[in-house]
Amino acid sequence: MSLVLCLLLVVLVAGCGSTKQGGSDKKAFRIVTSFYPMYIDVINITKGVDGVEVVNMTKPQTGCLHDYQLTTEDMKTLEKADAFVVNGAGMESFLDKVVKQQKNLKIIDASKSDEINLLKDGDEENPHVWLSVTYSIEQVKAITSQLCEADPAHADAYRKNALDYVTKLDKLRTQMHEELDNLPHKDIVTFHEAFPYLAKEFKLNVVSVIEREPGTEPTPQELEETIRQVNALPVKVLFTEPQYSPSAAKTIAAETGAKVYQLDPVVTGEANEQAMDAYIDAMKKNMEVLKEALQ
Repeated sequence: MSLVLCLLLVVLVAGCGSTKQGGSDKKAFRIVTSFYPMYIDVINITKGVDGVEVVNMTKPQTGCLHDYQLTTEDMKTLEKADAFVVNGAGMESFLDKVVKQQKNLKIIDASKSDEINLLKDGDEENPHVWLSVTYSIEQVKAITSQLCEADPAHADAYRKNALDYVTKLDKLRTQMHEELDNLPHKDIVTFHEAFPYLAKEFKLNVVSVIEREPGTEPTPQELEETIRQVNALPVKVLFTEPQYSPSAAKTIAAETGAKVYQLDPVVTGEANEQAMDAYIDAMKKNMEVLKEALQ
């Protein structure tokens, strides 16, 4: 067993204690997740656990929650929840409203970990921590510990599932380091500020960001500066995201001859059982894209 798994076992045992699963006569423990990355973590942690229901609050196409506004339907969903799992780190700007209106709702913050060191974009913390596989593991640990406190009746099952999932994530991390650490080129231009954590983990250098705010077209001056930076690269590549229009990237590519690739921040998808491996599958695809682009 690797060191990370040993440490995880210690953390989760300390956080959960020894418990038995509740009887079938009790009402379901209802967990709501804020968006897709949290849903993936939670369905892995709660896999096969009787008496637990998991619902994702946002629609499959929602994406990151930078400017998300709560709907009446969202508030009704949260009214029925026993726990609300959020990414934290500023991703859910609406969280204060939820806390104010749902005073008895248990908020589970996936980024509440001493092992997660938040990066900053200027004065603001970057919340896209799950795109570091190491930090994704830490988020699974944080969610599990807090879930055990909120629902001790299912703690044993949560612990076992978390260990199983972390084993998979640890294997993914090892594979990605083997494939990406020694790439001959490291400079990348990304669509928005989703990938600094991935870049830091795998020693990539984000030279420029095409759209600092998703959906906001870069100014002519910003386009000109990005074109200059791309022209200076030995390997001219741009990375768009499947959730947003690539029009600005295509403009830059036309001016520079850069090739356009796609990286997935794993923020959209259907909330169903097939999502269980969605993070691992998407990150493996990202790995292959980076290998092809940066050789």
